[in-house]
Amino acid sequence: MPAPTDAEYFDLGDITLQSGITLRGARLAYKTFGTLADDRSNVVVYPTWYSGWHSDNEWLIGPGRALDPAERFVIIPNMLGNGLSSSPSNTPSPHDGPRFPTITFHDQVEAQYRLVTEKFGVSSISLVTGWSMGAGQTYQWAVSHPEMVQRAAPFCGSSITAPHNKVFLESLVAALTADAVFSEGDYAPDRWPVKGLRAFARVYSGWGYSQAFYWNETWRELGFTSLDDFLVGFWENFFRDGRDPNNLIAMLRTWHAGNVGATPGFDGDVTKALASIRCPLLAMPAEKDLYFPPEDERWASQYIEHGEVRVIPGNWGHFAGGGANPVDTDFIDAGLRELLARPGYVPD
Repeated sequence: MPAPTDAEYFDLGDITLQSGITLRGARLAYKTFGTLADDRSNVVVYPTWYSGWHSDNEWLIGPGRALDPAERFVIIPNMLGNGLSSSPSNTPSPHDGPRFPTITFHDQVEAQYRLVTEKFGVSSISLVTGWSMGAGQTYQWAVSHPEMVQRAAPFCGSSITAPHNKVFLESLVAALTADAVFSEGDYAPDRWPVKGLRAFARVYSGWGYSQAFYWNETWRELGFTSLDDFLVGFWENFFRDGRDPNNLIAMLRTWHAGNVGATPGFDGDVTKALASIRCPLLAMPAEKDLYFPPEDERWASQYIEHGEVRVIPGNWGHFAGGGANPVDTDFIDAGLRELLARPGYVPD
């Protein structure tokens, strides 16, 4: 599917990143749903995930859902690096292509903070939620701006990228960059490293869904007729369909560096950062997620005063949060609905 063309853009100007590098003329792409209430009390921030665009988040928004545009004003900011916001593929020299700087979750949220406050005049957010890297940004929002976030609901994600998760990410980079056509990121615009992208997709296929998903041939529910049909028709097709290789690596760097303890003021102490979260936080990991397992979220939750973990059952693994399985979607939606019905954090 080609990249969506219905995004709006917020000019960030020159932004200095945690790395100390200044990204000049930066822009943040976003999409909104619903109408902002006169008192600005109905805002939901719903960041994108690894390789996803705002259009890939829309499955959780709709009439009768917790994120009903008739009641909520949902802002979907596209991550820096995803090809719509400032990214390797659309940034001019000297930060074009493989020279694009590392963007941290803190950098992502500070850009989104500017969008929310400067564009929409919002000082309080009723809910921040997101899947996968969107969950990482959800944790980051709750740590970076506890005065603003009333409730948080990360699903299938984490507050810090675990060592085993990093092994997965590094294997993806190794597979993609091994293709000679990659040319250290300076590949021709009309000649992408297809062999590398195919290898990248094949590595990803062993992690995104669970062992039980494959054992039970659950991929048939997605319309595929054989394992090979699924590996090529779903995985290879997804990563070869408009996902620029340098963008993929830029987002992997963000993911790899994920750690709310790296937020200024916490000196790398993730537990101290988690303990600073003031809002009710409902984490919804998937039972068989191979890189964001439930035990990681149970570990994090013990440091959050109003933390709760509710595990999504089933065999869909990480993609329990991807919107393809109606049962899992309803589970997530019910969690959001219950959380929104509770009192949120309001500073004294």
